[in-house]
Amino acid sequence: MQAIDHDVLQRLHEWLDQSAGAWLCTVVRTLGSSPRPVGSIVAIGDSGQQAGTVSGGCVEEDLLGRLAGGEFSGRLPELVEYGLDAADNERLGLPCGGKLTLLLQRLGSRDLPWVSGTLDALEDRRCVERRVDLASGATALVPIAHYCALRLSATELVQCFGPRMRLLLVGAGQLARSLSELALAMDYEVLVTDPRQEALDHWAGPDVELIQGMPDDVVRERASDQRAIIITLTHDPRIDDMALMEALGSDAWYVGALGSEKTTQNRLERLRQLALTPAQLGRLHAPVGLPIGSKTPLEIAVAIMAELTQLQRRSPTR
Repeated sequence: MQAIDHDVLQRLHEWLDQSAGAWLCTVVRTLGSSPRPVGSIVAIGDSGQQAGTVSGGCVEEDLLGRLAGGEFSGRLPELVEYGLDAADNERLGLPCGGKLTLLLQRLGSRDLPWVSGTLDALEDRRCVERRVDLASGATALVPIAHYCALRLSATELVQCFGPRMRLLLVGAGQLARSLSELALAMDYEVLVTDPRQEALDHWAGPDVELIQGMPDDVVRERASDQRAIIITLTHDPRIDDMALMEALGSDAWYVGALGSEKTTQNRLERLRQLALTPAQLGRLHAPVGLPIGSKTPLEIAVAIMAELTQLQRRSPTR
């Protein structure tokens, strides 16, 4: 899930823990262009406080007015549609032809356990499902093994919450700095590891966790789950190969390595000799990034983030 939606759950927890009520709005369907994807959430407190967004502002403003006017009883979850016609789109600032369906729920103290449980799961990098019975409004929280797409039926909403995608960069060079800047802007959690303390000492940039250690240990301990991405950048086989050996045998969603076609073939041969299976070797994305003719560190970073974006858009459960 995105950081902004995690913040919504934290604010909800604060409000409910203080015995205050709130409304939770979830994007359950979109058609055409949409400001936020399915699964995005916004919370609105009884005093008009707001956390998160589902549209960029206009839909939230409309909801605030309708809630203040008592249009929704809150007894049961309700579906609310926006973008029903051109006039509605223009009034709300929705993209041309865009339609948005929200599920609106009234939350109270009975919902604190599932909100708290969701935050605990995210802290532990576990996935959970929120299952809302549309006939009663009751919500159950269920642990699951894999992240999944939101599902809405006539009787139930099933929404998965999982940790942010974690990007582990092996090698603290200029490319890692360029890549981390783009990744942070795109809502990834970014870790940079290097066994060479002097490389980390020259790092400049906020919001990145720097880890000095052997790369295989760091992969095993910090980036081995299904929401992890590992990319090696050092050009040093003594460092990169250690990380790749561990990463290719893990549950990591994506494993990539920087280098030319020739470097990649040499790397694959070394990894074969280290007893990695054909299936494991087949998971390696190398040379990493889309082939856009990139040369500079920033251009290479763009190519890498473009490939990650392309792969995630092809997989709705990511």
